Amino acid sequence: MAPHPKQAALAVLPQRGSVLLVRRRNDPDAGLWGYPGGHIEAGETALQAAARELREETSVIAEPVRHLTTLEVVSRDDAGAVRYHFHLLAILCRYLSGTPRAADDALEAQWIAVEDVLGGKLAMSRNVDTVLRNALDG
Repeated sequence: MAPHPKQAALAVLPQRGSVLLVRRRNDPDAGLWGYPGGHIEAGETALQAAARELREETSVIAEPVRHLTTLEVVSRDDAGAVRYHFHLLAILCRYLSGTPRAADDALEAQWIAVEDVLGGKLAMSRNVDTVLRNALDG
């Protein structure tokens, strides 16, 4: 593990009463539903990374609009050593085109009803519902 947190961007894409989520293939959170996203590359802004990761994981094209919030995720092993530490920058995006198709490190990519996310009807990563509420509150 690097001695400092890694930064990643999440694409938050609400559209017509639904939100685009992916089911993760890899840890952390393998098998859980969450926002498409991944590492911010050198020279790339968080907004650019969110749009790129969205396209790579789902084939959906969107315009990044603004930063919503930053989530800090730290996992430690039984001895207290840091396994991973991420700063996840949630980016609100506006849908432009495309039909969700899972690729890259996503097992599935689907439009999920907002009420199902807010009602906790899926096995999701932490704070997916909180970030969605933030996006919808504008």
